[in-house]
Amino acid sequence: MPWLTALKHTARSGIRLERTVSDPLPALRAGLAVAVVVFGTLLVSTPELATSAAMGAFIAGTASLQRSYRPRPVLALGAAAALSISTFLGYLASPWPPLFVLVLAVWAFGAGLAWGLSQVSGVVAGTTVAVMLVVVTLPASVWGAVHHAALIALGGVVQALLMVLWPVRRWGAQRDALADAYASLADYARRLRVDPFAGLDPDPLMAARSAAALTPHQARRRPPELGGMREPLERVRPVLAALADPRVGAAGTGPERERARELLAASADLLDAIARSIRTGAPVDVPERTYRCFAVPESGPALSGPGRRAALRLIGLLSDTVDTLETAAEEVAVPSSGEPAHLHRPTVIALGPIAATTVRQHWDWSSPVLRHAVRLSAVAALGETIGLLLPFSHGYWAPLTAVMVMRPDFSQTYARGVARILGTVLGVGVASAVILLAAPDQWISAGLAVVCIGLAYLTIRTGYAAMSAFVAGYVVFLLAMDGAPLTATARERIGETLLGGALALAAYALFPTWQTVRLPDRLAGYIEAGGAYAAAAVSAFGDPSAHRNREVRVALLAARRARTELLTASEQAAAEPVRHRGLRPSQLSGARSALAAMGRTTLLMEAHLPAPDAAPSPGAARFAEVLRTETARAAGAVRAEEPPDLGAVRASYEEWVAHLPEPAETSDDPSAEATRLLLRDTGFLVEALEALQEALSD
Repeated sequence: MPWLTALKHTARSGIRLERTVSDPLPALRAGLAVAVVVFGTLLVSTPELATSAAMGAFIAGTASLQRSYRPRPVLALGAAAALSISTFLGYLASPWPPLFVLVLAVWAFGAGLAWGLSQVSGVVAGTTVAVMLVVVTLPASVWGAVHHAALIALGGVVQALLMVLWPVRRWGAQRDALADAYASLADYARRLRVDPFAGLDPDPLMAARSAAALTPHQARRRPPELGGMREPLERVRPVLAALADPRVGAAGTGPERERARELLAASADLLDAIARSIRTGAPVDVPERTYRCFAVPESGPALSGPGRRAALRLIGLLSDTVDTLETAAEEVAVPSSGEPAHLHRPTVIALGPIAATTVRQHWDWSSPVLRHAVRLSAVAALGETIGLLLPFSHGYWAPLTAVMVMRPDFSQTYARGVARILGTVLGVGVASAVILLAAPDQWISAGLAVVCIGLAYLTIRTGYAAMSAFVAGYVVFLLAMDGAPLTATARERIGETLLGGALALAAYALFPTWQTVRLPDRLAGYIEAGGAYAAAAVSAFGDPSAHRNREVRVALLAARRARTELLTASEQAAAEPVRHRGLRPSQLSGARSALAAMGRTTLLMEAHLPAPDAAPSPGAARFAEVLRTETARAAGAVRAEEPPDLGAVRASYEEWVAHLPEPAETSDDPSAEATRLLLRDTGFLVEALEALQEALSD
């Protein structure tokens, strides 16, 4: 889209406010910790030291409210430690402006690289740069800088201590992630009643997997109802799809379809009940009518063939899931593969080598993280230099604004830039007006600062503009606690805020990282991962074993990640003022539809994977290898911006079918029926790949 249209779109998204607020209790707890730090330090020391302590408590509280599955006290302590180091190093260099600008640039570069670890790491690292700009103006000696750094750390310690003493919904993030995944599956079951080919957004399942990664300390203290509940979730999904699909499940019309709809509705009710139980820790509350629906008459469900097997498997899986939740077995039996009963999450200490590896992976000029680090470093240094040259007493407002709004992608940077400018202008203007008109003393200023930060915590989910307004007011009131005259007028602060926002927006315009040009690579990754997932499923029929089934699981996770990366890049590219000359939107849309069809077909195959002791399906392993090789070659063609050629897959399929007579539809032999289903599903795979080739060849 044109630049003007893109700017209008991102501006509207930046100032849009949501009708939601953060959980009041964690916000109140974080605000209370700031109040304890501010008033406690102000009672025994100077306003300058109280400002430093308040900054530490503020950033530690903000870090603890980010979406993360690590313990909140750990996040608070980590943020406070990083703040202490950054401000102390900044103060040591502050007597020499050129050296301080250099230190600031290096620290900002490292903060930009932190986005490669996670969004939480990037946000917290960015705040350390902003606080460095403010706090280094306060100390008057090296010993004073030590005091300030120690008090910043104390602010984080108070936040962490209050979290331990006043726990609010422990394991709430993990509960919500797992419950959301079950709720999404319930919604999926309801949509399958109406549309047998409905799709499922895998993001809740991926979030549940991320939440299931635990450190050894967490694993020993995990609530019983969170143990062993993710594996059934993954196993139920393909069975629901197989039951609803008229090609491999219940018939499209008649009594079988009605029975399938009845089972899907009951499954949705039961999955919702499981989600409520996980979220609240209460027992599973399922209506009696739902249990009656799952009752199997002596003749079995009113289904036949694969649909009947899918129904029986669904009933068994849901029954086992409820039993697992009701018995609250904290320790899950170790799988036969020898894998641990929980996913491993590295400890904070073990993150060092992982961080180094991540930095090496992003040490490439095409990496959005590295380019963001360069932009952030240059803008921080330039903004501070301009602030030093301007005749203002608080020249740090320009680089502070620039650092806080910059993100690795265009849409977030411009949306947050507009929101930050408007919010900061409003917050600085109102807070400065209050100070000029009311002249509050240090205690009232501290109280107003605490109120502002409490509202900022409460509006984290409301919108960045609202939060920015309260954060700006918080900073103004903190700096006014010393009772000195307001040396920097509201006009100066607003002008510097506008300057900082302009620097951030100009930096991205002059040195962009367009997701649009990365779309072919993301699409190629999705093609390759989707082909590997389909090939793994077909291989499980050619060589049945527990190892093959685990390969299918690993390939599924890789395909999900590739799909998420493509969708994220597509959403970000849609807001950018550029278009890729080689990949048209219609081609991308057609390719995504074809890959979704391939993924759904593979999902149906996963629902009927053979037992490890089943007889191999002749020819399946060879076709799987062709499928894997040709989709990888097609991905290479997409990266090279050439049309893919997947004709070899059709040729291999026809050769396979020619040498393997299709079994009769009326055959009662389980192996013959498995072969019939396999041939049908692989035929769907071939059709999906042909649709992919057609979409990318137009």
